[in-house]
Amino acid sequence: MRYCLALDLKDDVALIARYEEQHRRIWPEIAAHLRQHGVTGMQIYRLGTRMTMIMETDDAVYDAARMAQAMQDDARVQEWEALMWQFQAPTPWTPQGEKWVAMAKIFDLQQQ
Repeated sequence: MRYCLALDLKDDVALIARYEEQHRRIWPEIAAHLRQHGVTGMQIYRLGTRMTMIMETDDAVYDAARMAQAMQDDARVQEWEALMWQFQAPTPWTPQGEKWVAMAKIFDLQQQ
C-alpha cells in the first residue's frame, strides 16, 4: 500500500538545514523500527516548510495501530520523535496531538 502524508517544518532556515542533515542518515534503530513494522519504502519531499512523505508498506505486516504502540514502547524511537519535533510543526489542518497526517488522493492517471 502507498500512503501520502503531510507535515510542516518550523520556518527557520537553520532548523530546516539541521532537519535535512538528520535525514541524510537516520539512526539505525529508526530504520530497523520502520522495516520491522512493514514499511518497505519511504521518501520525504520538501517545498518551503511543507513536507510530503510517501510511505510504502507490506500489507501482510503493516498495522498502523501496532506501529504506533511500538513507538510508545520504544525509548529510542521516542527520543528520535522528540528530536524531530524540535524542527517540525503541524499543518493548519493537523488534528491536535498528531504529526504526519494523511493526504487525500484527488487524481490518479492510471484511473483515466
